[in-house]
Amino acid sequence: MTPRSPRAGARGSALAFPVVALVGVILVSLNLRTAVTSLSPLLGVIDAEIGLGTGGMSLLGMVPTAMFALWGVLTPIALRRMGLEMLTVLAMVAAAAGQVLRALAHDPWVMGAGSLIALAGMGIGNVVAPPLVKKYFPRHVAAVSMAYITGLQLGTVVPALVAVPVEEAAGWRVSIGWWAVLAIVAAVPWIVEILRTDHEDRTTAATSTTGRAAGGTAPVQRIRPWRSPVGVALALFFGTNSLCTYAFFTWLPAVAESIGMTRAEGGLALAVYSAIGLIAALVVPWAAGRFDDPYAVVVVSMVCYLAGFAGLLWAPDVAPWLWICFLGVGPSTFPLCLTLINLRTRTQAGSAALSGFAQGVGYTAACLGPIVFGVLLSGPGLGAGLAFLTAVLAVMAVVARTACRPRMLEDTLR
Repeated sequence: MTPRSPRAGARGSALAFPVVALVGVILVSLNLRTAVTSLSPLLGVIDAEIGLGTGGMSLLGMVPTAMFALWGVLTPIALRRMGLEMLTVLAMVAAAAGQVLRALAHDPWVMGAGSLIALAGMGIGNVVAPPLVKKYFPRHVAAVSMAYITGLQLGTVVPALVAVPVEEAAGWRVSIGWWAVLAIVAAVPWIVEILRTDHEDRTTAATSTTGRAAGGTAPVQRIRPWRSPVGVALALFFGTNSLCTYAFFTWLPAVAESIGMTRAEGGLALAVYSAIGLIAALVVPWAAGRFDDPYAVVVVSMVCYLAGFAGLLWAPDVAPWLWICFLGVGPSTFPLCLTLINLRTRTQAGSAALSGFAQGVGYTAACLGPIVFGVLLSGPGLGAGLAFLTAVLAVMAVVARTACRPRMLEDTLR
């Protein structure tokens, strides 16, 4: 891992730091998982009142990754028709509306419709966050990526931790519905940016003597990341990472119980697995920005995954919490993938196209992870499930090598 060389053309003074946009990016990041982790701990209570049934609960569990995959594909298309800021506002409004609708649900159909709307908003938010960073913070990509990925991790862990206490104090409807307020708050900075930009455009138009011919908007270049080895490699990198991560998000409590832990310890194991991601969110974007080729992050993540696999299989009684912690370090490749979306593109259009493509592929793979691992876990057993994930890691090792090399998407398009 070689230190990044200083940029010869760096300017002496940075542009004024856009504080409103920074607040907006962080607020959006806090909203990208609330509809997922605020609901999971309460499914039993909700089922008892509105009758979700086993099938309904299973479908609700599949909705997040399916919607993230779908909107990974659709969001770049929407971006060709409206600005980043407006689409971000619509994403947060959808996230808020869907969560309110779920809180008002009295039957499984309304609960499902609310989940689709809320997770559509969050799926759009997943894709627009990297190009927002690219647009507003081109000289601070690593630092701002660290901030928004940390926000994403907090938005994953905190709703799961407070869901049951809030439900016990005020009911499940309040527990899942009050996160809509955070989504509305996240829209405000981007409304401010839209109004500010409109004002500047009107001022520019008023002082222009040549009208549209002099200052017209240039057409947006359509970038096809699947025509670049960088784009394909990063999409497959995101996909293999997501497959492993979501397999454990779904099945780690069951894995913990299979090696002799209690049900409560299984839930705690999942919390530990998720919380370690906060540390990775602080360290990995810095490493990706500091070094030209951050492949060492991939190596460390894979070694930790494999150490955890070996411990669970061959020494489950020796130090089970150590093996869980090793597994928790494994998904450190997730913040690396998100940071590389900006570090491997030159333009905002490239960042948006690569973000949608990589996340569309990634979350499609994430849908397969829990299914395949679950079938193997309940059939041949834990060894077969971990062997499957080891094969996935082998693919990750190859594609991540290409994704981590310091080459730009726009330079490699065919």
